[in-house]
Amino acid sequence: MVVAAASTGSGSGFTSILFLLLLFGVVYFLMIRPQQKRRREALQMQSSLAPGDRIVTIGGLHGTVASVTDEVVHLDIAPGVQVQFARQAIARVLDSATEGAVAEVPAEDEPAAAEPAVEEPVQSPIIDTRKKD
Repeated sequence: MVVAAASTGSGSGFTSILFLLLLFGVVYFLMIRPQQKRRREALQMQSSLAPGDRIVTIGGLHGTVASVTDEVVHLDIAPGVQVQFARQAIARVLDSATEGAVAEVPAEDEPAAAEPAVEEPVQSPIIDTRKKD
């Protein structure tokens, strides 16, 4: 009976260690690796900034890069207004192709025939439920 208890105890320890290793592997592949990949991409994007790039900061400010130093990026946010941000505060670079693209509304070939305007009474969505005397 003692031999049986000892063998089940060692198997339980092995499964506990195996479970912990499996849990660490899942956390590594689902959380740590993707975060490292995003950080590498952000560093690459921030190091490739050049004057003229349209960017968005982490605070949501849109601007154009005026100049770049080691740690500071100078942005033009309006004509004659220049601000400086830390390089790490740049969230993303906007594509110039998507930045200027505005959905065009197709123009109608012929204007619609002028119809007389008929005014219909506008009904309020509010219903009066008070008793009237």
